[in-house]
Amino acid sequence: MRANALLGLKVLDQSVWLDDIHRRMLDDGTLAKLIAEDGLTGLTSNPSIFAAAMGHDAEYAQALASLDSASTSAERYETLAFDDLTRAADLFRPVYDRSQGRDGFVSIEVSPQLAYQTEATVAEARRLWRRIDRPNAMIKVPGTTAGLEAIPVLIAAGINVNVTLLFSVERYHAVAQAYIAGLTERASRGESLAGVASVASFFLSRIDTHMDRLLDDAARCGRVEARALQGRTAVACAARAYEQYRSLIDSPRWQTLAAGGAQTQRLLWASTSTKNPAYSDILYVEECIARDTVNTMPLATLAAYRDHGRPEPRLEHAGTAARKTLAALARLGIDMEKVATQLEREGVDKFIGSLEQLQRSLGASRWQEKSALTC
Repeated sequence: MRANALLGLKVLDQSVWLDDIHRRMLDDGTLAKLIAEDGLTGLTSNPSIFAAAMGHDAEYAQALASLDSASTSAERYETLAFDDLTRAADLFRPVYDRSQGRDGFVSIEVSPQLAYQTEATVAEARRLWRRIDRPNAMIKVPGTTAGLEAIPVLIAAGINVNVTLLFSVERYHAVAQAYIAGLTERASRGESLAGVASVASFFLSRIDTHMDRLLDDAARCGRVEARALQGRTAVACAARAYEQYRSLIDSPRWQTLAAGGAQTQRLLWASTSTKNPAYSDILYVEECIARDTVNTMPLATLAAYRDHGRPEPRLEHAGTAARKTLAALARLGIDMEKVATQLEREGVDKFIGSLEQLQRSLGASRWQEKSALTC
């Protein structure tokens, strides 16, 4: 019988998280089974995930009927989301305890409508942290310029942060420095660094989806070498970010913080479902295996990797090829920072759209309709 490839990732010191949550998986034991049998050690959520779940799963109708009809759609959304996330956090709590706070996290996102507002992001993150009231929670903050300023404030306050919507190596470096700044501030106040956790979520498939269109255009304009670069940009960016991560944790500044109990801010590979059917359905798992990292996968990708994954630490040896790929893109005149800025804006807009659509669906008239259907 073939070995479970997901468990092979654990052997290679890569954590597997689930990029999904819905009430049915909590009610029917699916999430508990994934933890027990596949070594799942965490979970991430976002407005798009909740919109898909709450907009279609019948399990939410009864919960909606029990809510105060005078509450706003935003309040209803938050109540439903926190019910799911606290249940999930409690399922992962044994993982968190066994790993001494290294794993077992559940993430909830600050409203994407605040993505460009530092003070509002900080205030909302503090409120969400108090409400979820679990040591194995992470508050998702976008890696926008406003988010960068919020990260050290939250880390210094002892709030776990999942920095999301990262698309460039340069922005990842800035995020890592913001994390260090927060820990340094905390240490300067004599407060413990133990128990403060963070991940930096690098979005992958969205990079290739965008870049492949640009490379198609370049090829049509006579740059035939562009075709050979398709499907390679995201993994190249991941490899370069991982090289920076390894360099960072070897630095004297980090070693001082580590001696004080700080844990590394692991890179998390997000957006790992393959969008182009011409590519392997496990491309962004298979090519991004490296120790001390996290891969968060939707259910379909997780099942595919369980079935036919081949765990090997490929990303740790991909640095040279990554530099060649990025250099070739530069010769084509492609500005990766400009690409990252566009993808960040599109990512924020997508999450805002999902959140607003969900809140409309949970509005008073829809709520009354669902309530009537449960009678």
